[in-house]
Amino acid sequence: MENARMDYRFTAALIIMLCLLAFFGGPAYPDENQTNVSGSNTSIDGGYTSTATTTYASGSSSNSTTTSTSNSNIKSAPPTAAAPNVTNSGSDVCLAGASAGIQTFGIGVSGGKSFRDKNCERIKLSRELNTLGMKVAAVAILCQDERVFFAMEQAGTPCPFEGKIGKAAKAAWQKYDKLRPDYEQYVKNLKVIENKNKEEEKQITKELNKMDKETTKEDIKTKKNIEWKDPR
Repeated sequence: MENARMDYRFTAALIIMLCLLAFFGGPAYPDENQTNVSGSNTSIDGGYTSTATTTYASGSSSNSTTTSTSNSNIKSAPPTAAAPNVTNSGSDVCLAGASAGIQTFGIGVSGGKSFRDKNCERIKLSRELNTLGMKVAAVAILCQDERVFFAMEQAGTPCPFEGKIGKAAKAAWQKYDKLRPDYEQYVKNLKVIENKNKEEEKQITKELNKMDKETTKEDIKTKKNIEWKDPR
């Protein structure tokens, strides 16, 4: 009798526990994957494996297995390669700086370099020579620039040539034209001038030939209009 009551109480308790599990527990699906995505470059696939076995007093049992696979794929942007800052050591230095950098997922490279500004050097040297009273030398160093050389020639004041100035310098530059800083442009200009002179010569020759033809026609007409009389 006591054993029957104990079996009854155990069975009732077991039924109550199963009801509670059925009410509060959720269904379990095999091979379930859990995926969590955070941001635009992080992907996390989470999972787990859980096995539960319940054995009842009457000898029956219940098995429940849940399996989940977890994969993680995290991608992040590469660090940025910083190009070095190339600075000049002083305001009276004719240097120009340039730098660049490139970055990949595996390696990053950056570098920088300074370059001489020769035009700036000419201006500063000419200014110093002019301050010292060396005006011809100041002009001569500026004439190393082809633009200044051409401008001086167009203005009728050619650049100095070995101490010569004015017409003497002009004649010397024409004689030793390969020493000009603008020699290539000078040759191109000569070709343009030569072609233009040839066109003008052709036009003048054409006009002269036309005038000769008209003169010949007038002479012929004049001879026909002359009447000769016998002097006897």
